[in-house]
Amino acid sequence: MSSELPDKLFFRIGEVAELVGVESHVLRYWETEFKIRPQRSSAGQRLYRRQEVQRFLRVRQLLHEEGYTIAGARKALAEALGEVPPRPSVGVEMDALRDALRRVRKLRDEIRVLAAEMG
Repeated sequence: MSSELPDKLFFRIGEVAELVGVESHVLRYWETEFKIRPQRSSAGQRLYRRQEVQRFLRVRQLLHEEGYTIAGARKALAEALGEVPPRPSVGVEMDALRDALRRVRKLRDEIRVLAAEMG
């Protein structure tokens, strides 16, 4: 993604909109949804750094190409940036869970057989 970007420090919103392939109002909306805070020029114009442009490109990829929802894209970005702690382990091994599932299914089948015999 970064090889597509011109070699400059800051990008104005129109440039970013063109690079990302969305309208500028979409970028402003994404700023609020994905907590992107651009710098402002003395005239009040948004100035995006390369990192922010790359983040917009990733957001576009998640939403438009991979079919994520806004919430899903937000979560995927947070996980990629290490902002979401890994889910805590429940302390149960997968083999034990599989064994328990097999036993439950076997009991369910036995109950069905008994129910059919009785009724």
